[in-house]
Amino acid sequence: MSGINEWIANEVKSNDVVLFMKGTPSFPQCGFSGQVVQILDYLGVDYKGVNVLTSDELRQGIKEYSEWPTIPQLYVKGEFVGGCDILREMFQAGELKGLFEENGVKTGEPAAANG
Repeated sequence: MSGINEWIANEVKSNDVVLFMKGTPSFPQCGFSGQVVQILDYLGVDYKGVNVLTSDELRQGIKEYSEWPTIPQLYVKGEFVGGCDILREMFQAGELKGLFEENGVKTGEPAAANG
């Protein structure tokens, strides 16, 4: 399993924001992953989506890497932030945007503000 852990660690460390999810940002394949994609897109955050459905080793590996049992999982600047419920609560409380800003991650204008 060390090979997959090294790969995960590299993804987490080499990207400011990484979302390990079921499916892709353009085609989420579970409701929870879809909710997190909507939140990140709403905040205008640039992130990398990693589809855990491409490999059983990756799907299991990310759970062991984070010691968190569910997917999706969001990492910001190498730190595990949480899954769908935590991210939704942080977003609704206005804390998620602050977390990105504190970590130097640029947020854009919400998509809804353009219309």
